[in-house]
Amino acid sequence: MRRIDIFWLALLITIVALVGGLVYEQQRITRLSQSVAELQSAVIDVANSVNLTASSTAANIAELSRREQVVQKSQSQLLQDAVAKVTPAVVSIVESQVVPLLQVTYENPFGNDPFFQGFGMQVPVYQQVGTTTKQVSAGTGFIVRGNGYIITNKHVVADTNATYTVLLASGKQKEGTVIWRSPTEDLAVVKITGSGYTTVPLGDSSALSLAQSVFAIGNALGEYSNSVSVGVVSGLNRSITAGNSQGGTETLTGVIQTDAAINPGNSGGPLVNLSGEAVGVNVAMVQGSQNIGFSLPISRVKSALANLGI
Repeated sequence: MRRIDIFWLALLITIVALVGGLVYEQQRITRLSQSVAELQSAVIDVANSVNLTASSTAANIAELSRREQVVQKSQSQLLQDAVAKVTPAVVSIVESQVVPLLQVTYENPFGNDPFFQGFGMQVPVYQQVGTTTKQVSAGTGFIVRGNGYIITNKHVVADTNATYTVLLASGKQKEGTVIWRSPTEDLAVVKITGSGYTTVPLGDSSALSLAQSVFAIGNALGEYSNSVSVGVVSGLNRSITAGNSQGGTETLTGVIQTDAAINPGNSGGPLVNLSGEAVGVNVAMVQGSQNIGFSLPISRVKSALANLGI
């Protein structure tokens, strides 16, 4: 082969190699560009997904907050509705007794003895000039029958020589007659004349559960009628020893413990659930405690009414 032919052949091979290399490099650049584009698309997808997730999470949090507000509002509304339902049927029971009406005079304890006349000594002398009726205590009750039957504690109406006045939520006063005092429970039934009274429905005390919302309503301290205190069921089937009005003690078993404030004067009032049903009869509190009160289960009231045919 001539030398010139070899030169041109080498030149041709070199050109082909260069062209092949350029084509390969262009293909590699194209593939790299495609990979970059795919990576950019993936990053955009991830970013969109993150934004969507963040947006969705924020929306979920907002929805949960809204639902919680609705639940809280509903709980508050349930309480208000239950209170409005039972308040007209809760009464104050005032005990009155006839007591001597005394007149005081001052006399010399030594009479007309002239020796002591100059000392000016005088002592009070009390003389009965009649009698008067005086309020001595007050408690709570609640109407359970439209014809005027009222449940209360026995210790609220314990004195058989006293008279009892029932103060209705409407402001009217009725004479109360104690028709039954339980020989074993701190329960009693009082009757007033009339009919068509609003009543408190009786619930199921056996269905109570710990931490269930309840409220007590009654004549707190004998002064503040229809006072409402809210709490929960703190304990069930408790046994306690409570003091009675005669200075003795009484053992109460199977009672409901609640942290709804039960003050003197609340005795005999209802413990009520959020459905507006009486589940207990408020009976005692622990003095000096932070809201530890007790109620008799309403099941005992149901049994008593059934036995009495009321």
